[in-house]
Amino acid sequence: MINKNNITGVILSGGRSSRMQGQDKGLILLNDKPLISYVADALEAKVGRLLISANRNIEAYQQYGEVIKDELADFQGPLAGISKALNETTSPYLLIAPCDSPFISKALIDGLIESMCENEVDICVADDGVFIHPTFSLIKTTLKDNLLAFLNSGERKLGLWIEQNNFKKVDFAGQSKFFINLNNPEDFNKI
Repeated sequence: MINKNNITGVILSGGRSSRMQGQDKGLILLNDKPLISYVADALEAKVGRLLISANRNIEAYQQYGEVIKDELADFQGPLAGISKALNETTSPYLLIAPCDSPFISKALIDGLIESMCENEVDICVADDGVFIHPTFSLIKTTLKDNLLAFLNSGERKLGLWIEQNNFKKVDFAGQSKFFINLNNPEDFNKI
């Protein structure tokens, strides 16, 4: 049984937001609420500690969780934030979510946790029936050194790292709304 005290959550908010003309995606408003607030609300009840991986607007993000900054320079992607989170936590599991997916559901989080409980794996990753969604994952924190070695080899692709480990796809086919992420201004017109 995995309870919330066994899980640290990290919301990935450390990107450049180049497709949003440099606006910090997590702080862009949807229905008068910052995108990150939807994700923080979904994670809060499921984790014992909530980290926000951010490289700017630190003060604004602090109201949603404990802010951590990448140790790697130049916005090197989600793995840099995940690596930092793994170094900051003492819990056995790290729950990963992106800041720009306001329709994340507690059902998705529960599904990842249940799959981890039922399978002998190190990573449970959400799958929509066609693709995995690496930024929706639950990982064992024992992978800290494994991830560091991957980063030190020059790799930066989260999906590739997941696939190189003992992982399980968790089926969320038919629930594609969970994975809607707002990457550019046009995406806001589609919801």
